[in-house]
Amino acid sequence: MPHGFGIVGCGMISNFHAEAIAHIPNAELVACFDMRAEAADKFAEERGCKAYHDLSEMLADPDVHIVTICTPSGVHLDPAVAAANAGKHVVVEKPLEITLDRCDQIINACEKNGVKLATIMPSRFSEANMALKKAITDGRFGKLTLGDTYVKWWRSQEYYDSGGWRGTWKLDGGGAYMNQAIHNVDLLYWLMGDVDQVCGLTDTLAHERIEVEDTGVACVKFKSGAVGVLEATTSAFPGLLKKTEIHGTKGSAIVEQDSILLWTFADETPEDEEIRQKFAAQGGTGGASDPKAISFVGHQKQFEELLESIEAGKDPVVDGYEGRKSVELILAIYQSSWTGQRVELPLPKDPDNPKKPAE
Repeated sequence: MPHGFGIVGCGMISNFHAEAIAHIPNAELVACFDMRAEAADKFAEERGCKAYHDLSEMLADPDVHIVTICTPSGVHLDPAVAAANAGKHVVVEKPLEITLDRCDQIINACEKNGVKLATIMPSRFSEANMALKKAITDGRFGKLTLGDTYVKWWRSQEYYDSGGWRGTWKLDGGGAYMNQAIHNVDLLYWLMGDVDQVCGLTDTLAHERIEVEDTGVACVKFKSGAVGVLEATTSAFPGLLKKTEIHGTKGSAIVEQDSILLWTFADETPEDEEIRQKFAAQGGTGGASDPKAISFVGHQKQFEELLESIEAGKDPVVDGYEGRKSVELILAIYQSSWTGQRVELPLPKDPDNPKKPAE
């Protein structure tokens, strides 16, 4: 019997979830729900599933085993908790939520109900990034010294004007960091380890009628002693491929999107040249200028890993706690930018943290 999925929220990102599910042999999209009945009906007709106009009715459907949350970022909490309370496994599109308190409520609800929780971070499932992670785990870089990541994308004014929630603190939770660069924030955590402190600068430089940042830089110090830089923007025309650079006393590597531009170590192995050839320039834009240009493959791999975790009775790789980390670091960047001070992690468990000063 296939794992039955139900999607909550039938906007743009739901199509990537649906496409990923369609490519998994032991998975099936059986239901969808949206606050706008016409959106749910249209999505259901296109995707061949049942449309629900009442969330509680979809959650009562015995054929729905897993619920994926595709609503705007600031309204992930209620449907995620409702799904957990209904005994469904929960997948939440990034970010997990927009405050730590709301993240914790989702995590607690899933733990209380004994269901799995996964946060969508498909960049971890890129083969190039997985090769990079293995090299770090194997100690090939020696002592890690620098870990940098850059997301220099472009979004038009029309992009922000296209939805009332875009560019708002209440529903988007942030700008270039929280919406676009969060994948690479997660990657840097995954690759370099936990962060000790951060110093950030953010501003809105290229867009109108938005509350959040479209440009930001941050310096981080990791608990290991290594340092790094996180750059995020939607104001760099025409949009560049995202890039991650890892450096240590015995090696350096640069990954651009899903390609490896640099892979060099003091102690070379026969596999290194194979890796360089395998991950030579792959092409594609990766959503650098068009959010619809991303691939569904990362979602597919993450869904497949979730299904394996459910069947094995273990937690998925990117569970709620892992999803919370990137939110915490981004909130710390915002806090640093607004106060002009370094911010230490972990942040206090304040439901409104951080608090933007009144202008």
